[in-house]
Amino acid sequence: MALTIGLDVARSSLSATAEQIAVVSRNVGRVGDADATRKSVSVVTGPGSGVRVARVDRSYDPLLLHKALTSNSAAQSNSAVSDAIDQLNATIGDTSLERSPASLIGKLSSALLQYSASPSNASLAYSAVLAAKDVSNALNAAAATVSTVRSQADADIASSVDRVNSILSQFEVLNKEIVAGTRAGRDVTDVADARDGLLKTLSTEIGIRTVERGDGDLAIYTDSNVTMFDKIARKVTFQPSGNIASGVLGSPVYVDGVPVAGTPHAMAVDTGKIAGLVAVRDELAPRFEDQLDEIARGLIEAFAETDQSSVPTLPAAAGLFTYPGAPTVPTSGTIVNGLASILSINGNVDPARGGLVSRLRDGGISNPGNPAYLYNSTGAASYETRIQGLVDQISAVRSYNGSAEIGTSASLVDYASSSVSWLQTLRQTSREEAEYRTTVAERATAALSKETGVSLDEEMARLLELERTYQASSRLVTAIDGMLETLINAVR
Repeated sequence: MALTIGLDVARSSLSATAEQIAVVSRNVGRVGDADATRKSVSVVTGPGSGVRVARVDRSYDPLLLHKALTSNSAAQSNSAVSDAIDQLNATIGDTSLERSPASLIGKLSSALLQYSASPSNASLAYSAVLAAKDVSNALNAAAATVSTVRSQADADIASSVDRVNSILSQFEVLNKEIVAGTRAGRDVTDVADARDGLLKTLSTEIGIRTVERGDGDLAIYTDSNVTMFDKIARKVTFQPSGNIASGVLGSPVYVDGVPVAGTPHAMAVDTGKIAGLVAVRDELAPRFEDQLDEIARGLIEAFAETDQSSVPTLPAAAGLFTYPGAPTVPTSGTIVNGLASILSINGNVDPARGGLVSRLRDGGISNPGNPAYLYNSTGAASYETRIQGLVDQISAVRSYNGSAEIGTSASLVDYASSSVSWLQTLRQTSREEAEYRTTVAERATAALSKETGVSLDEEMARLLELERTYQASSRLVTAIDGMLETLINAVR
């Protein structure tokens, strides 16, 4: 009887060791898998004699996982902002190349100064007109870039929402499998790893937090506490805006009918790619767009022509710089949405469209047929008063709308320079913040991997231990087999 019991013990040891070796092999097979956790076998004494495998556990640290998820969300939102600001920065280019609106306005002022020194020189007049055209083209291009950045952010939000819905659908399948498997006593550790992998991916799109409940069930909430998953996946919806008009906000993102991004509200998400893209689309890019529109309005205002009659009765009219709403000059200090994108040089002074460059000196650009806007009424070739007046207008302090966030009073050059400084400062701070958040996310991920991930060295050491245990159990079986054979031979 004792030999039979010993044989049962040895056999159970062999069986349990084989299962442990299989689990170690699973661990080794997933070395390098960022979503894999270290699996271990719990062995307990069986009924009567021997041992058996009670369950397979995985290394799991919910606090470290939460830190990794939140850090990743913050890194993704800041990266989205930083990437977009880099695109906007292309509108001012390399400062050494002096292609920003501020630099070009300065060049326009210099061209006008040279022209004022020789008002009869048509070549200098033409150079001044070309300098003005460069300013207009630069503002047009910058406004187009802003529009592209906003539209791209909107399209990226749509793609992100699609990924979120796909992830939640996959999560629902895995979560049900884990709950059912846990209740049935099955090994669901690999499924749990896959579910955690989905959480990591989800956190890149939107800030989340999780709540663990019985039988391995998980609920997911946004970082603003809106339910995303509770037994079933909640629908995330978004209506792409397409080409977003200047001054118009894009569509909001909803989770289960609750707005979480896109409009000011208490349930707005703080982190994740969606939060960063919405900030770009509805806050940062529009502020830069406001600045460009104010620069454009300031140019129209500075170069506007006024009634030169002895008793002025006519309103100021758009001169060198114009727009489809001309001849009306936009109200001072009031943003005209999209003005930078439609600013142009008046055809009456542009030789490419049959205009006369001499009108820059003489006036009458706004309406050549109306003598009220003519400054050089005698037609004197040496007349420089109007040209010098334009130079003074560029340097004159004028009012701007405070919502553009770079002041309410400055000259055109100073205001445009403030816009460049604002963008470069924003670029620097967003880049530094993105780098910092990325570093934090990498460290949090590394800490999680160190605590719960698979180490090849540890698994190989464990495998050697199990091999020795297997060998010891095998020797015991061999010894008992020999004893039983001797006993059988003795009784024959």
